[in-house]
Amino acid sequence: MMVALLPMSTDKRQLKVAIAFGMVYVLWGATYLAMRVAVEHIPPYVLGATRYLIAGPLMLAYCALSGRKISITRQDMLRLVAIGVLLLSVANMGVTWAEVYVPSSLAALIVAIVPIWVAIVEAWVFRSRRLSLMGLAGLALGIAGMLVLLWPRLISARVDHLELIGCGILVVASLSWALGSVLSGRWNFSVDVFTASAWEMTFAGFINLLIALLSGSFHRVVWTPRGVVAILYLVTGGSWIGFTAYIWLLEHVPTPKVATYAYVNPVVAVYLGWLLLSEKVDAFMLAGTVVIIAAVALVNLSKLRRLKSGVEAGQPGLSAVEPAGD
Repeated sequence: MMVALLPMSTDKRQLKVAIAFGMVYVLWGATYLAMRVAVEHIPPYVLGATRYLIAGPLMLAYCALSGRKISITRQDMLRLVAIGVLLLSVANMGVTWAEVYVPSSLAALIVAIVPIWVAIVEAWVFRSRRLSLMGLAGLALGIAGMLVLLWPRLISARVDHLELIGCGILVVASLSWALGSVLSGRWNFSVDVFTASAWEMTFAGFINLLIALLSGSFHRVVWTPRGVVAILYLVTGGSWIGFTAYIWLLEHVPTPKVATYAYVNPVVAVYLGWLLLSEKVDAFMLAGTVVIIAAVALVNLSKLRRLKSGVEAGQPGLSAVEPAGD
């Protein structure tokens, strides 16, 4: 089931790389559709608790059976809880809540600004990297793309306030994902990335469960076949296969090439939302898609150029992309 289980050989390497890219491109892009379907009858934090309390413990069991170390230190636990909350209890659940009111295609396009948020957090919060002129141009272009996306809603005489609130939550969720991603890259753990991710999902699952219980969300659940299938897809396609394919690619393919998923996922989400949920795709969405993808490309390119210049100067390598998938 997991890409990491596939044996590595030279003659099959290109095929495995292509399959892994296909998984990351399509499976992560489709998670927005799955979340939109699931929240029709399942409240967001019930969905998050169910999804991660299935995915996390089972992934931990896999890690233990494959001989990986799964015991963690107290420092590991505190850091993994913090990252799990930022990524999976605030960011991911924010996206899930927003999709109650916002089309999955629009949600995916707003979340596509995560790499821009990452650049801002690194430059202006942790001051670990300088935002170059190209990066600043990408930031300005990203803001322009957001305005293009939301322009019909901002000028409409009949404003859907819940949809606008949902869009605002998506922006906050993207920032939370960016902060969690940066912290994940800065902190070291005594376990490998698969085990760390399994613990993050498990911790977040329990936190989501607590929030769902305190808010009385379980009383509003309707377990429909569509909802159950959507959860199963999020567990397998999003949390297991897609993530494992992503980690495998980082180990076997140059990071800038793996970064291309940030351009493809929104396009896949828009197409699937239009095809399967009949979501409207107008000229503003198409134009906004082009502008936002161009903005993300500029930011990533500026970081890649800085990476190359750092290597040429004999400085330690810098990451060219951060995980922003589901």
